[in-house]
Amino acid sequence: MEMLTELLKTVNGIVWGPMMLVLILGVGLFLQLGLKLMPILKVGTGFKLMWDGRSTKAGEQEEGEISPFNALMTALSATVGTGNIAGVATAIFLGGPGALFWMWCTALVGMATKYSEAVLAVKYREVDEHGNHVGGPMYYIKNGLGKKWAWLGTLFAIFGTIAGFGIGNTVQSNSVANVIESSFGVPMWITGIVLMVLTGAVLIGGIKRIGNVAGMLVPFMAITYLLAGLIVLAINADAIPHALDLIFTHAFTGTAAEGGFAGAAVWMAIRFGVARGVFSNEAGLGSAPIAHAAAQTKDPVRQGLIAMLGTFIDTLIICSITGLVIITSGLWTSGESGAALTSAAFADALPGFGGYLVAISLAIFAFTTILGWSLYGERCAEYLFGVKVIVPFRVLWILAVPIGTVISLDFVWLLADTLNAMMAIPNLIALALLSPVVFKLTREYFERRAQALKEEHIQP
Repeated sequence: MEMLTELLKTVNGIVWGPMMLVLILGVGLFLQLGLKLMPILKVGTGFKLMWDGRSTKAGEQEEGEISPFNALMTALSATVGTGNIAGVATAIFLGGPGALFWMWCTALVGMATKYSEAVLAVKYREVDEHGNHVGGPMYYIKNGLGKKWAWLGTLFAIFGTIAGFGIGNTVQSNSVANVIESSFGVPMWITGIVLMVLTGAVLIGGIKRIGNVAGMLVPFMAITYLLAGLIVLAINADAIPHALDLIFTHAFTGTAAEGGFAGAAVWMAIRFGVARGVFSNEAGLGSAPIAHAAAQTKDPVRQGLIAMLGTFIDTLIICSITGLVIITSGLWTSGESGAALTSAAFADALPGFGGYLVAISLAIFAFTTILGWSLYGERCAEYLFGVKVIVPFRVLWILAVPIGTVISLDFVWLLADTLNAMMAIPNLIALALLSPVVFKLTREYFERRAQALKEEHIQP
């Protein structure tokens, strides 16, 4: 086992090394430039479409299973999780305040990646034997690149199926059980059983129920967490200019050792900022397009414009709030890391309340991640084995939840983290090769919109 663990550590160091970070940022930058910065310039359009997407457009009810809005919320349910609370804190602990700047850079190029993923997911989706719309990297590789590339889609599906049980299930339930035990004294096994029952109740209803639950829980919890974060920043308002100075200065100069902080070179800020940014928003990993493929829409570009908001909301809003709360508190040099650091920063400004808020937020975020990733894992397994695997997969998924709360997850975390990076490789190759399709569909969509507006203007 020790030998296997050491081997995995070596592979993990390679797949999450400089080449992977360059690949993720490079493909994202290539797509962003190819789209002429459209994802950044059209954020307002994306929010309008998201708001309109709460209900399905007339005549598009048969085009998918869930509304465009609920497709985004399902994708967000999987991305807004431990990465936003523990991941940001870990990035700052290991890379210094400058890591937050590199998280922002990752998000800006990641918006183009997430947009392209959703466009291709809707363009190349299929209808399975149960009449459900299924899509994602394995389908746009097979249907977009042709059968000679199908092996690449199969690899993605294998990595996604296995990684899900780690990153999207046991790791999440373990995080919830730990934080609930430390904050409220509830034994971990009890949390595991409660989570299992709740997960089972949602999964029985399939994608529609996951979408409905995500559509209610994610906005509520995200807004609550953001409001609390803004209150903390209002309390720490005097420290915000200094915090911003630290972020921009240390992004390019490194961070000296201070207090319980060991110091970090520029490379550490870049590495942990990019890696934790990707871990949080999943841009490039290929998971989110699986949810967007189920959207009730005829237009791939319209769903793409909604999908890119996932990265914007996750990293540029929620992660930024977490990072600024930590840095303005001054506790980033305390030696604390992960969720404990975020909890301490909130508790510092909101004594007696802040720590509990982080605990509850983490619990709900992690629970929704379990739901979102159940869909991803299920679709990957279905691609490999057909619809007959759906029920056994859901049973295994539900049973894995309490197991994660009572076992050591060092090996599971390492395996899942490694496979997570390996999911990105086939997906990024497909995005680069299919980029002309994305650019063409985007150009045609905005030309149609411009023509429609012109005609509307001409009419008396």
